[in-house]
Parts: sequence; C-alpha cells; structure tokens
Amino acid sequence: MIDDESQITRVLRAALSAQGYDVRTANDPEEGLRVFRDWPPDLVITDLMMPGMSGVEVCRVIRSRATTPVLVLSVREHERSKVEALDAGADDYVTKPFSIQELLARVRAHLRRAPERTTNAIETGDFVVDSNAHTITVQAKPVHLTPKEFDLLVHLARNPGKVMTHRALLSAVWGAQAAHQPEYLRVFIGQVRKKLENETGRQYIQTEPWVGYRFIPEGWIGNEE
Repeated sequence: MIDDESQITRVLRAALSAQGYDVRTANDPEEGLRVFRDWPPDLVITDLMMPGMSGVEVCRVIRSRATTPVLVLSVREHERSKVEALDAGADDYVTKPFSIQELLARVRAHLRRAPERTTNAIETGDFVVDSNAHTITVQAKPVHLTPKEFDLLVHLARNPGKVMTHRALLSAVWGAQAAHQPEYLRVFIGQVRKKLENETGRQYIQTEPWVGYRFIPEGWIGNEE
C-alpha cells in the first residue's frame, strides 16, 4: 500500500492485517516501488496524488513489470481522473472518503479472481483461453493482458455471439458496486480491442449502442442472439 498520508497507511494496514492479510506500506512512491520489487505482492493499493511521482506513474511502472492488480485511491471524483488511472493500468478506483468495509470488499473481489481462473480452457473460434496458465492466444499468437483485461475477455469468450450488457459485464468483472461506472468498461474494452487488433488486424468486439458489447471470434459458428 502506497500513500503519502501516514495516518491512512496506519489505519488501512490495521484494518487489512485484522482480516489476515500480510501488508507492506510505503509513504512515497519510490519506496513503494522498491517494496514491490523486493516483496512481490498479490495486490497493490496506491494513492493518486503524491509528491514526486503520481499514482498514475506508479501504475505505469507496475504494469510494465507485472500483471498485479492495482487499486487506486483518490479524493478526485472527476471521470477524467478515473479514466487516466485506468488507462495507466489500474484495475479499480475508490474515491476518498470511503468506508473500510467497501475497501475490504473490493480487495476480496480482486484477490478471489485467481481461483476462478482454474477452470478448463475455453476454445471458441480462433481463440484459446487457458485459465490455469492465465494465457490467451488468438490465431496461435499470444495476447498479453492485465488481470482485469483478462477477466473481461474471459467473460466475453464464455458468451460468444451474445450481447453482454454494460451492467452484466461491470458486475461480473468489477463487482456489483461498479454497475453504474461505465467509464471502467469503455477504457478496458478499448484496451482489449487495441491489443487484439495489434496482433491480428481484426476487430472481435462489437459495440451495441446503449446496450453493451458482442464478442465474435473468427471461425465461431453459432446463433447470434
């Protein structure tokens, strides 16, 4: 956990430790990245506005090295700030002030994603999703995704040809509390599309205006509902 306000790190460390989590804290970004390097965590919580290096920059550095889930904290409520953090690689965004129970719920949601990936491989059209290895290949080419990008594409791949509503995707990937935060979906759909198109030159995710998204893998045969 990285936050320049020591009171916040003390309170959150106590709350997380009481739930059985092993927690490391840092009060400046550089120290936080050193801890990240020396003690690879399962989840990173970082403030957005900090002296020297912002939380957005922290997200970019972490994302360049690992797929570790990153949860950003900030007093900023504007959508632009949220989108900037998500674009930089953050997986979730919590606006201060927040309740400890909400934060704990989001932490649990992110950490329990890993066991869900132990299901059988999904093969649909030219896509192969190996949940055990946490890998996705399309046209036999590997596609490197962050944890939330992976979860989003897996949910789409499990429902080829079907229109998945905004609410359904947000609830499945980020939890029920994110059902009214469509900026998450816009950013991550854009990121997944870009990575898939960079590898294949083809668009696999169709937008259904005002409704949601439809995943159409090449070579998939089935009813489009």
